[in-house]
Amino acid sequence: MPHRTFLVFIAPSILAMVLFITLPILSVIVQSLFVQHEAVLITVENCTPFGCEKETRVDHAAMQALREERPLGQFAGFANYLNRNHLAVDEIGAILSNNQGFGDTLSRIFNLPFYRALSFTLLYCFVVTPLAMALGFAVALAVNTLPRLMKGPVIFFSLLPMIITPLVGSLILSWMFNPSGILGASLQSLTGDPGLSLRASPIMTWIVLLVYGIWTNGPFSFVVFYAGLQTVPQDTMESARIDGANRWEVTRFVIIPHLAPLATFVALVQLMDNFRVFEPIVGFSAEANATSLSWLVFNDLVGQDAQLFGSAASTSVITIAGVLILLAPVLLRTWRDFNRKAA
Repeated sequence: MPHRTFLVFIAPSILAMVLFITLPILSVIVQSLFVQHEAVLITVENCTPFGCEKETRVDHAAMQALREERPLGQFAGFANYLNRNHLAVDEIGAILSNNQGFGDTLSRIFNLPFYRALSFTLLYCFVVTPLAMALGFAVALAVNTLPRLMKGPVIFFSLLPMIITPLVGSLILSWMFNPSGILGASLQSLTGDPGLSLRASPIMTWIVLLVYGIWTNGPFSFVVFYAGLQTVPQDTMESARIDGANRWEVTRFVIIPHLAPLATFVALVQLMDNFRVFEPIVGFSAEANATSLSWLVFNDLVGQDAQLFGSAASTSVITIAGVLILLAPVLLRTWRDFNRKAA
């Protein structure tokens, strides 16, 4: 294909990526360097027949003029990244200078808002991603062995978690885990603890969120791996069986190597998706026991008296950097495999 024709062909895609990906990311990076304007206060005197009192209030006219003059806010540099709500450099320095025990030091660090959210985000990624991939692969293997008439209904029920909106699904499960719900009441009956509830137990909250993540991520892995199973060379599988390989050996030495590139693709997609975990936390109202980086952005924009655009932008930039760091090993391995095959 001539270079000019190729450029014309991909020009719409490049334009869309610049408009909807590159420019918004650059805008977020710029916004992360600013903080909101400080309130302009004025003192007024209110007089009544019983005397006069002085009152301090916000000068809304001056604030509006300040916002029109500097709409991004006050330039703060990297202050948003270093303050207590993010990397908390000063707080961590003070904690480390106390020379306390290792466990107590870690506990105090992970009690800081950003590191508490980061710890759950990373745990969610590294637990949900491999287990959801394993679940999807196991279901794909099972469905692939079913008779043709049974495959349709089984595939439909296997895809239900993907069909249901994540926020709606988490809300439904949250109601079921409520003390008056069927799952919550069953847990109380099994454990003999009438006070056991999802919101009162941080450990139970984390377990439920992780199980929910595996359940909702499994169908995507199932779809990809099931499609990949249809491309496995039947001659190779038959040769392995003739040579005496059992089902496990065929899976290990024939199917898994054949699906390895698909597994890389699934891992990339699910790592990116799981690092942005948000809906389950909101759906389960679990922010008292579990928060994530995406939830911090939501809280800065919605959960405060004033919208903290600079703080939300800083968390977004850190989230993007975290996704790139997570994907780097997989991308490097894919690049090396590509170069090895090309050589």
